[in-house]
Amino acid sequence: MPWTSEHTKWLIDTGERLKTADGKEVEVWEFRHENDEAVLSAWAKHFRNHYCLDAEIDFLRGKQTRKDYLNTLKFPCCSTKLGPGIRAGDFGEILVADYLQWLLGFWVPRVRWGSKVIRDESPKGSDVIGFRFHKKDCSTSPKDMLIVFEAKTKFSGSGKNRLQDAINDSAKDHLRIGESLHFIKQKLFDKGNRKQAELIDRFQNPVDVPYKESFGAAAIISDEHFDTNVIVPSDCGKIPKAPKSKDHIPHPNGDSLVLLVIKGPGMMNLVHELYRRAADEA
Repeated sequence: MPWTSEHTKWLIDTGERLKTADGKEVEVWEFRHENDEAVLSAWAKHFRNHYCLDAEIDFLRGKQTRKDYLNTLKFPCCSTKLGPGIRAGDFGEILVADYLQWLLGFWVPRVRWGSKVIRDESPKGSDVIGFRFHKKDCSTSPKDMLIVFEAKTKFSGSGKNRLQDAINDSAKDHLRIGESLHFIKQKLFDKGNRKQAELIDRFQNPVDVPYKESFGAAAIISDEHFDTNVIVPSDCGKIPKAPKSKDHIPHPNGDSLVLLVIKGPGMMNLVHELYRRAADEA
């Protein structure tokens, strides 16, 4: 299997908790990555397979080498205007997916990043969706849970409050769950994973077959740009009603919204190194 969880041992809960302007708790985690060749190589393989499964690359690449195929058609570019930002965003989303799956025990289908038509764009829809079945046989239970996370990164000198950006986007997730679930189900079916696709059925009719829902907003920030004074003004009670609107509404799930910050050293350099390894070691 191409997947690994070894790199998640570097994801450490600091125990630090911040308070937003509206009194919500923000968990602060650190990504203490190390120069461990074995872990980095396994992680690069894991990362690469989000964009193109190793089992499929030789058919898809045509006459190109694996490395050239990945660098010219699949991975966001390292040097275009938009590419580095998309790299950072994809990295943050996949790291949050790993956090949900390996640390919190959710099943997170990995279908979003390989479905891009344009590599230097972000896919539409919710960033990361995870599922948890209460029963081991995956039969339905009202204790089953669906979790939807929005993830934003800050690896450059932008003054933006990326946690607030994630909160704002999270406010729309309850409206797009249906489309996002259908997308996941269709992609699993297209890949021949019919049994996994059938598991999505359970979450497509919450009225007749209820389950628990959880929503989250995460900001992944490089240490050199981490500033608590930027984060703590975040407010789940003041979501712009529309883009550039001065009118605000409360987050529809603000009372139970999970807020998370992950910080670590040299994150953008790490991002570029991970993409390099993922291509070179294909």
